[in-house]
Amino acid sequence: MSRRCELTGKAVLYGNNVSHANNKTSRRFLPNLQRVSFLSDALAHSVRFRVSASAIRKVEARGGLDQYLLNVRDESLSKHALLVKRALRNKSVKVGEGE
Repeated sequence: MSRRCELTGKAVLYGNNVSHANNKTSRRFLPNLQRVSFLSDALAHSVRFRVSASAIRKVEARGGLDQYLLNVRDESLSKHALLVKRALRNKSVKVGEGE
């Protein structure tokens, strides 16, 4: 399993530890990934993602998973998130036709 946020695309960054003597050793900066279940109002069930802590805050700030997925670009989403986004679009189209 890759160390990549499924919603924002944040991944491992590489850099250097620099000592007082200016010795450089390579290191990795890992994203703060959490396994979280988000409740989708339109799909009427919860969806589980492996996301960064900043993605959790972004989802909450934008009004929930449904609003976040419909307004974010596809390039940053994982395959699983794209499937959920497609299901949301199909659900919203069907709900719109019934009215």
